[in-house]
Amino acid sequence: MHSILVVDDDPTVAEVVTGYLERAGFAVDRAADGPQALRLAEGRRPDLVVLDLMLPGMDGLEVCRRLRAGEAPHMPVIMLTARGDEDDRILGLEVGADDYVTKPFSPRELVLRVESVLRRGGGPAGGRRPGPELAAAGIVLDPAARRAVKDGRELSLTLREFDLLAHLMRHPGQAIGRERLMQDVWGWEFGDLSTVTVHVRRLRGKIEDDPAQPKLIQTVWGVGYRFDAREEG
Repeated sequence: MHSILVVDDDPTVAEVVTGYLERAGFAVDRAADGPQALRLAEGRRPDLVVLDLMLPGMDGLEVCRRLRAGEAPHMPVIMLTARGDEDDRILGLEVGADDYVTKPFSPRELVLRVESVLRRGGGPAGGRRPGPELAAAGIVLDPAARRAVKDGRELSLTLREFDLLAHLMRHPGQAIGRERLMQDVWGWEFGDLSTVTVHVRRLRGKIEDDPAQPKLIQTVWGVGYRFDAREEG
């Protein structure tokens, strides 16, 4: 059984979300603020965190930053944003959220997002075959172990970053549109394409020698992105 940590200071929202997740077969812990969330995340190591952006004191952005900088950098995070402001969504993605859901939301939609993230994490709920090891341009990905190494140095990738890199590496030299990446990596038929843009930017910051002049993940203007595995020199 997967465990979920729900972090929201609104007891009504937290209770409704918890009820839907428990009926879907998840074990759920609840936290009402950032410090409590960090303690539970460190002590119980949930499989996923549902994290409200607007928390008292330490907001959701800071909680997400600390999760990513702590002992569980790969723990999936779904951010709940109270406003439809694109800046809020992008900020959440920039600090490491894997997905987001905008309030007001359908609890059923949130459950589907949780299941989608866990399924793409290769856990037992998904039953997905992780596929063979991938290697190109000094990068080695082991999908079974969810481990990424570049030039002998382990990369700290979030779940979505890992999946995005794996997908690009499986299709070297192919220009792939953002809509296709959203479908193939996120499993969404529609959504905010800035989600893909932000994840590409974050991924470049971790695998490129100079993210400002990327060599591995090329932008194909008017189309999307291409993984270029050619060795220079």
